Amino acid sequence: MRAIYVIPVLVALVVTALSSVFIVDERKKALVLQFGEVTQIKEDAGLGFKLPFIQEVVYYEDRILGLQTAPIEVTLLSDRRLVVDAFARWRITDLGAFRRAVAGGGEARAQVLLNNILQTAIPEVLGTTTQDRVLSQDRTALMNEILAIARREAAALGVTVIDVRLTRTDLPEQNLAATFARMRAEREREAADEVARGGEAAQRVRATADRTVVEETSRARREAEVIRGEADAERNRILAEAYGSDPEFFAFIRSLTAYESALVTGNSSIVMQPDNEFFTYLRGEGGVVTGGAATAVPIPAPAP
Repeated sequence: MRAIYVIPVLVALVVTALSSVFIVDERKKALVLQFGEVTQIKEDAGLGFKLPFIQEVVYYEDRILGLQTAPIEVTLLSDRRLVVDAFARWRITDLGAFRRAVAGGGEARAQVLLNNILQTAIPEVLGTTTQDRVLSQDRTALMNEILAIARREAAALGVTVIDVRLTRTDLPEQNLAATFARMRAEREREAADEVARGGEAAQRVRATADRTVVEETSRARREAEVIRGEADAERNRILAEAYGSDPEFFAFIRSLTAYESALVTGNSSIVMQPDNEFFTYLRGEGGVVTGGAATAVPIPAPAP
């Protein structure tokens, strides 16, 4: 009979003992709550103890967490508008303040509150600067200003903001089409200017080439005329020397040339006196002489 009562007592003791012990992982922090009030904070990994059935344990992340903000439309100092979002890294550093700030919402509630802080800090900082500075590669100073504001505001939440980075800085959708159209028009204008300059350069090259052709052709013709004149002069000199050395032979050659030109086979006839000097070298076997006029028999022209 005694064993019947001992076993339930032992089971109750084991359950009570197990309910009074909790384990904190090295990636977590723990709060012990009693009726919603914080009674114990345990930030080190290991075993912890609490009152069974009365106190409860709530665990929170001890690791660095990330937060991607929602896109924010910001008006810059130059009245230009940009869509900006940021990425932040944060960590819980004061569990008591964190519990009071987020109540039962935990890390999810903290993410919402931090996002609200950044959505206020980003326009506050970027609203005092220009687009060139925001879009430049060296915008560390702007991110440090946002980080300082976020750290100051997040201290009341029991968290520390470690870093803030601007991840996107784009034009609003309604401005993109106008911006692209303006860029396209500028590129088309530059292309038209380049085409016009190319056409002008082509005209200059073509005109220069035409002028060069005319100049070279004129120079070639002038040189040809000079050479032709020199050749004619040389020919005349040779003919003059030949005529001076043997006038009779020169007269014979001239007569043969005249015969070649005048007596063309098939359509050449000459009617003249038989004692004409033209027949000086045709009298005899080459011609037929009658009583009145003499008709020269057509003689084939010598082969050229």
